Amino acid sequence: MRNTVRQAARATVQLAGAVVLAFFSIIFITVLLITAVATLAVVGAGLLPETVLLIRRMAGAKRRAVAAWSGREIPEAYLPIEGPLRERLRTAVRDPGTHADLRWMVAYYGYGCLGFLAVPLWLVGLLVDGVWQGLLGREAVVLPLISRVADLDAAWSTALLKPSPKARLVERVEELTETRAGAIAAHGAELRRIERDLHDGTQARLVALSMRIGLAKRAYERDPEAARKLLDDAQDQAEEALTELRHVVRGIHPPILTDRGLAGAVRALAASSGLDVTVRVDGLEDRHAGAADDGPRPPAAVEAAAYFVVAEALTNAAKHSGAERASVQLVRLPAGLRVVVRDEGRGGADEAGGSGLLGMRRRVAALDGTLLVTSPAGGPTVIEVELPCVW
Repeated sequence: MRNTVRQAARATVQLAGAVVLAFFSIIFITVLLITAVATLAVVGAGLLPETVLLIRRMAGAKRRAVAAWSGREIPEAYLPIEGPLRERLRTAVRDPGTHADLRWMVAYYGYGCLGFLAVPLWLVGLLVDGVWQGLLGREAVVLPLISRVADLDAAWSTALLKPSPKARLVERVEELTETRAGAIAAHGAELRRIERDLHDGTQARLVALSMRIGLAKRAYERDPEAARKLLDDAQDQAEEALTELRHVVRGIHPPILTDRGLAGAVRALAASSGLDVTVRVDGLEDRHAGAADDGPRPPAAVEAAAYFVVAEALTNAAKHSGAERASVQLVRLPAGLRVVVRDEGRGGADEAGGSGLLGMRRRVAALDGTLLVTSPAGGPTVIEVELPCVW
């Protein structure tokens, strides 16, 4: 009997909150009508976006209440209301999420009063279930109906507040627009880096090489020794230019990825990082000697993104974290690839501090992946990346 009363009390609290929110929604409908009339009269056009934001807060409060009762989150899908007044008005009016919230608010005008049923159910339930369950030991009949009423309120709210397919599509388009802009910015930064490396390094060495060969040609007839020395210097310049070209090529797509696959390339990064790095590979093709994994390889773009994430993370750990040990984990997922890099350093990694995290995030977002950084003060720093792909 005690558990039955406790559950009924919890459901009553949930329904009481629903009644309070319904009361405010009734009042707010009046405010909404006043705002709409004022907007049509142009005088109150600035009120409409703020009113829509208030509706979103009310809907968000109901989503949280339903999630606390049922344990299931109701996702949100809203367009950001920002920018000049005209743009904010357009977004507020056209956002499918606003339409869904308005439908919920109108419907809630009616079913939000379900909570009032808890009062007679308590009066009847304490009497009936007190005898039926408390004295006769039978299963309670009336008080559990309060929980069913709360379930009904949560089910209707979920159906009305969950984003429509159109709202999800609009949100997805906005997300892809943002990630596309980030990918373009990252691509532009990468092109500038390659141009700078070629201009400041390889091009300068090739110019010096050309000059030395020209001097050697002029000196060949009258001073063969000087010409030979110039040719030796030219050969050194050519080798240095080739080394820098290889470095630039590795920055575009490392040849080791093609030769040894992602697992082998990451092992090579770990060996040259200056840290004690442990590499764990699960479900990927691993050409490392003695490796047990012999799974398929991810697409080239996914391999490259994962490789550069590991390279940047290990470089940051070696330079900034003060760590001596790190670990890298590569895991094949049913529909993607997970990369986890962890170092035992001092932590405090900041995306705005020029640590390369922004570039990593843009590279991952360009492939519709996710990047999560956990770096509390005192460490450890964990960078977890998931990249979707088809195996």
